[in-house]
Amino acid sequence: MTLKQRFYKFLFTKVWGWKLVGDFPIDQKKIVLTVAPHTSFWDFPLGIFFRNWYGVDIGFVIKASFFKNPVVGAVVRWLGGIPVNRSKANNFVSAVAQIFRERESLILCITPEGTRSKVSKFKSGFYYIAKRADVPVLPIIFDFENKEMRIEELMYMSDDPDVEIERLQAVYRGVIGKHPEKSFT
Repeated sequence: MTLKQRFYKFLFTKVWGWKLVGDFPIDQKKIVLTVAPHTSFWDFPLGIFFRNWYGVDIGFVIKASFFKNPVVGAVVRWLGGIPVNRSKANNFVSAVAQIFRERESLILCITPEGTRSKVSKFKSGFYYIAKRADVPVLPIIFDFENKEMRIEELMYMSDDPDVEIERLQAVYRGVIGKHPEKSFT
């Protein structure tokens, strides 16, 4: 473990008091990583600490407009941001699936809720991206109630989006996020 990894593990476990449950599939080159419940901006630094502790290159998609300013664009790219044109004319799912095809490895983090607000159903983007890119989904749970980040088993998507969205929702149902009133139930 490098000094940088030790530092982030120290921040994650000793300073913030979190535990990690489960093993990250380090040998898997391409993954759609889902993180929930997503109720707070604090989910982002938690994910960054984990990423830097494990030494895993985890990216996230963000509107291409964030990259227009060179300074902001450089910071967002350094944090793992991948620019995507999110207009309907560009078809977001196809654009992200194309990024998977172009790269030898890509671990892409998506919040299936699509917002930090309360939702009753996940958005389907994670499913369609995973299917089009032919990659598995890895659910990671941010359990603020127990201060645990839980890494679940890889999920391979069937051809039935309704079944798969419900299957992923079942993984996260009842877990308490930073703001309990916004948690997925």
